[in-house]
Amino acid sequence: MKRLHVHVGVDDLDASIRFYSTLFAAEPSVTRSDYAKWMLEDPRVNFAISSGGHAARGIEHLGIQVESAEELTEVYGRLKAADAPVLEEGATTCCYARSEKSWIADPQGVVWETFHTMGESVDYGQGPALAQLVSVNAAPSACCAPQIGD
Repeated sequence: MKRLHVHVGVDDLDASIRFYSTLFAAEPSVTRSDYAKWMLEDPRVNFAISSGGHAARGIEHLGIQVESAEELTEVYGRLKAADAPVLEEGATTCCYARSEKSWIADPQGVVWETFHTMGESVDYGQGPALAQLVSVNAAPSACCAPQIGD
């Protein structure tokens, strides 16, 4: 079963954790000094926030998280049929997790990732660089979203 992913850049991580924990009536499933994530079932969403140089304030990117390699193959097929450049990142470490990923941007430049998470990591990780994918909220050193080119 697929899960919507939303990644938001915040200025004050602690205040944002308090706010979203109250909003979701749940504590984060992952908390680090620069990152927090809620894996919610109702609504079914992977909601992540990060501070510092990982993201500018606001929605950084959206995504579709899958639970199996088969689902990932299905979603990758949709990306390729979407008639836009696709970055097939492959195996990577991002947001304290080991994942298989691909990226695409919609016609307005909103960046979407598709991914299957295979485990945790002790490192935040780094993201790919692809000038064709544009998100005005992606920080130049963002882990999860492709970096903005000149």
